Amino acid sequence: MVLRLCSAKLFQVWQTETRHAKIFNKLRLQIMSIQYHTGQFPPDDRLDWQRLIPQLSSTTGAVTRYDGMFAAIPNPKILLAPLTTQEAVFSSKIEGTRATFGEVLEFEAGRVQQSPGKTEDIHEVLNCRIAMREASEALKTLPLCQRVVREAHSKLLAGVRGQGKSPGEYRRVPVWIGPPGCDINNAKYVPIQADRVLNAMKAWEHYIHEEVSDRLVQIAILHAEFEAIHPFLDGNGRIGRMLVPLMMWQYGLIREPMFYISAYFESRRDAYYDSLLSVSRDDDWTSWILFFLDAVKAQAQDNLKKTEDILALYENMKNQVSQATRSQYAIYALDWLFEQPIFSSTSFIITANIPKPTAQRILRVLSNEEILRVLQHGSGSRPSFFIFPELLNIAEGREIFWRSYIPRQAVCKT
Repeated sequence: MVLRLCSAKLFQVWQTETRHAKIFNKLRLQIMSIQYHTGQFPPDDRLDWQRLIPQLSSTTGAVTRYDGMFAAIPNPKILLAPLTTQEAVFSSKIEGTRATFGEVLEFEAGRVQQSPGKTEDIHEVLNCRIAMREASEALKTLPLCQRVVREAHSKLLAGVRGQGKSPGEYRRVPVWIGPPGCDINNAKYVPIQADRVLNAMKAWEHYIHEEVSDRLVQIAILHAEFEAIHPFLDGNGRIGRMLVPLMMWQYGLIREPMFYISAYFESRRDAYYDSLLSVSRDDDWTSWILFFLDAVKAQAQDNLKKTEDILALYENMKNQVSQATRSQYAIYALDWLFEQPIFSSTSFIITANIPKPTAQRILRVLSNEEILRVLQHGSGSRPSFFIFPELLNIAEGREIFWRSYIPRQAVCKT
């Protein structure tokens, strides 16, 4: 009897200690920094294709349908300009900027003096858009390579908060990611050592041009590897997300480098970061790729709907603006509005390539027809500011540009 009681007691102690050990190990893993996955890139021979293939099929179909829409768009760079700006807003927001889509457009129109912090945020968004445009131009004559990436990074950090962090140059010091004020010992993630960045980026560049089983899987792997290397002192996330549409374009998945993925990542920021960390923490590339494919599919569907809505609005407005203005310059004016849906009367009159009296009359007519809404009336030497609410509501995916704006008669000051 005594022996049985002692055995039972020992078993209880063993169970308790085992449970405590498991809890301790779990906490230890949570506290320990995740280190870069040395020797684990590329992971082609370790992917679970049985899990990937079903998602690949539906994602590829969604991308194909989205790309097919470009054939119907006469001038995608003009019509989709608001979506390009919004992508820059979302990508920058993931990194902590607080500028909104509307604030960026108002700033470009010259309407409001923002606080210094908000102005810096807006400039970061605008730089993101500039860097994307410059990279797209470079890729018309160059393959996607380290040179293009570094030049885009230089544009991204020009004249903004990161300008002192070696724009266009790979880092030469250790970096780590974690809560503000943490050191490398209690960081959440520690990227590759600085003296190995160049070789890691050479391997990354080599993999861009490898022939692989699937291009979307390849892009997912390249995005995760770029973020894991963390080659720059600042701006890695924005450059990494910018590379997604550029690679889709280079691989022939889309006919224009216009794919907007950051909204999905921003709305699921924790899952995005955790999926990326699972690559280095668990060598779990498959789960990351599945998350990435979900993002591409969802954004292809969302991008398609917005593109269809924008094209429908453009076709409708061609007739409406032409009939309302009775002007040979109606389409010139409409194209200009799609590129700059928040603007000043001065900007329109000077840059729309329309004679001044005609431009002033067009603004009055479109305001009276409530195609445009007045954001701010002109006074003295100050111009009026206008907004094209229907286009902006499509870009935002909800009606937010409408009720708070002043309708009807605008005085067009220049």
